[in-house]
Amino acid sequence: MAVDADIGTDQADDFIQPDDDTPAPGDGDTLQREQRDGHPADSDAMAHIPAPARRSTLPLGLVVVSVLIVGLGCLAAWWGYQTLQARSADQQRAMFLAAGRQAAEDLTTIDYTAVDANIKRILDASTGIFYDEFHKNAQGFVDVVTNAKSKSDGSVTAAGIETISGDTAQILASVSVKMTNTGAPEQQPRLWRMRITLQRRPNGTKVSNVGFVP
Repeated sequence: MAVDADIGTDQADDFIQPDDDTPAPGDGDTLQREQRDGHPADSDAMAHIPAPARRSTLPLGLVVVSVLIVGLGCLAAWWGYQTLQARSADQQRAMFLAAGRQAAEDLTTIDYTAVDANIKRILDASTGIFYDEFHKNAQGFVDVVTNAKSKSDGSVTAAGIETISGDTAQILASVSVKMTNTGAPEQQPRLWRMRITLQRRPNGTKVSNVGFVP
């Protein structure tokens, strides 16, 4: 049976005509690559952003926080040190002032009925040149006080620190002294101004020098 060549050709053309929805040659490879990579192959915007730039925010934040923590720690340590130093200086001043006031009273409070105990108290609180001089003249001082039946009672009216240098301090003290003896049983109080040098020793704070201020 004869076949129409034109009709056969048209039908063959219709059979092999590619559908519009069928991927063009090469498109299948692209589609497979997109499905494999999980993102469109033409999404080049993210590919142009360097990986370190996307991850640099977190490390920078950690550096800033670390610097702040270290800075705050140093500030707290410095503040604590300053507070400790100020407290230590205040305690030292209070110690010297208390020792100076006590020394001024001890030096001006002498009773002939207890002169030996008074001398011992002064020597126990003395050091250096003052100790040597007072110890050398102690017996003559005892004789004078005993023969005159002298009594003196010293009371500090004011005291302050003149200087502090290391373990040495100078104290200025005003002392009101009431005195009695056989020749003058009643006397008006006398006001003495004293400069007392103190030295801090392992066994306590000691008087190293005494002078009278006009």
